[in-house]
Amino acid sequence: MPLTTLDPKTALVVIDLQAGIMGIEGQPYSTADVVARSAELADAFRTRGLPVVLVNVAGAPGVRTDQNPSGAGRELPEAATTLVPELGEADKVVTKRTPGAFTGTDLEAYLRAQGVTQVVVTGVATGNGVAATVQQAFELGFHVTTPLDAMTDSDLAWHEFSVAHLFPKRAETGTTADLLALLEATPA
Repeated sequence: MPLTTLDPKTALVVIDLQAGIMGIEGQPYSTADVVARSAELADAFRTRGLPVVLVNVAGAPGVRTDQNPSGAGRELPEAATTLVPELGEADKVVTKRTPGAFTGTDLEAYLRAQGVTQVVVTGVATGNGVAATVQQAFELGFHVTTPLDAMTDSDLAWHEFSVAHLFPKRAETGTTADLLALLEATPA
């Protein structure tokens, strides 16, 4: 479905484009392509005076799962959490320890204080950090937009599931070009 509207106060939220993620091979888009598209969007948002939030992940909670039966928490080394320089300066940096950018952070309070009513979410991984953030933003009442070529996943099935089944129920979807055209056509 094509993108229809950008609210006057829309923020870009970029998920986990950091040093520790850059070596992961993305599907269907390379991580480098996602960084380039996210950087292009960040520049366009900054030009229009709209907030740019860069999110990194610094660890994982200590919770038992099938993939983590001991329930041991995990902390990433500081060097792995450094955001990629191509994204430029953020209006806000959020460090998270869960898949979604809202849990345990001040992201919602920051966006509300800025008068933001809509978020555009990009980054990695589509089926994890991006999907969790989209879900949380939707639940908090933000309008959500997902430029589908500005996200990727190491697991193509997770990417395809999110794009086909989750995002259409939680967000408007389109491409980076669609979003840039809509930004250009929206009065400042």
